[in-house]
Amino acid sequence: MLNFISTLSFLPSELSSYCMEQNISPIDELILSSLSGNSNPDEAAELKEWLDASPENRAHFRAIREIWLASGVLDHAGSFDKNSAHERFLARTNNCTSTRRKTGKHLVVRYLTSAAAAVVLLLVVSYMSYRQGGEQMKNRFADIVIEAPMGARTKMFLPDGTLVWLNAGSKITYSQGFGVSDRNIGLTGEGYFEVTGNAQLPFRVKTDELQVSVLGTKFNFSNYPDNEEAIVSLMEGKVRVKNLMNVNEEKSMSPDEKVFLNKKTGQMRILSHRTRPSSEWTNGYLCFDDELLPDIVKTLERSYNVKIYIADKSLETVRFYSDFSRQEQSIEDILRLLESTNKLTYTKEGKNITLRERK
Repeated sequence: MLNFISTLSFLPSELSSYCMEQNISPIDELILSSLSGNSNPDEAAELKEWLDASPENRAHFRAIREIWLASGVLDHAGSFDKNSAHERFLARTNNCTSTRRKTGKHLVVRYLTSAAAAVVLLLVVSYMSYRQGGEQMKNRFADIVIEAPMGARTKMFLPDGTLVWLNAGSKITYSQGFGVSDRNIGLTGEGYFEVTGNAQLPFRVKTDELQVSVLGTKFNFSNYPDNEEAIVSLMEGKVRVKNLMNVNEEKSMSPDEKVFLNKKTGQMRILSHRTRPSSEWTNGYLCFDDELLPDIVKTLERSYNVKIYIADKSLETVRFYSDFSRQEQSIEDILRLLESTNKLTYTKEGKNITLRERK
């Protein structure tokens, strides 16, 4: 702060050029003029129009105003007091002796208006630099990654209060600025989300093929890299699903609807479905609702830490409806139930399982 003292010699007429040198935006100049009581009617009207344009603009104005008030250039009655402002400024810098206060006092009398503006301007410069620097620092920090190991589930709360369950072998990635500058999540695998509402920051979950955008809702998103389908199941609220394999395709979902995306063809379809079973895995259940056998196999592999091979290609298009309890049923129990459909048989050697079409 010591090198800032020299700026107290600025004349009011020089502040605009100083703002340009410091990359202060025109709107911040308007804000400073308004706070100092120096804005003309046209500037006041322009500032009002800008404030009315968006909540973000009003939040920015409040931040600058807080800096202005925190600078201590106003006394309790709201008028500028040159002596106390000077003393407060020197006290905050903590770099001047009492002798320097006495010898420098006449400079403040001469430049009291520019001193007040300079103090606030410097604080604004610091604020803007902080915002810009914060973006750069945020980009340098590594993203936060949370994973659920094979055979286990993970429950957590994100910084914005959103509840997330991660299924076995899944992970989410989000930035250091989550909940402040964005609410963007990268998902690999399957996650159940109960999203805290925030109209200013939409909540987005993205995989390679799909992006889900919401404000506040409950939904399940399953998209393991080796699954043939990505599935979004909506329990409450509304969401928008964007097909990233076909950027022009976007669908709105209502409760008790499912979106199925074929990751080979890029075809996306939305169907009415009972969606409650889609999140029952958070309670220890495995619910397969019209799911392809290859995707069911991968879920069983992640849940029971086994390896399952499908020997006959004809089984790859077979779908199953079934509910299982991981706590109560072993992998053998589930295989026997699948076998009872008369569509397949199985053999098991240790942790290796082979499925064949029933002839």
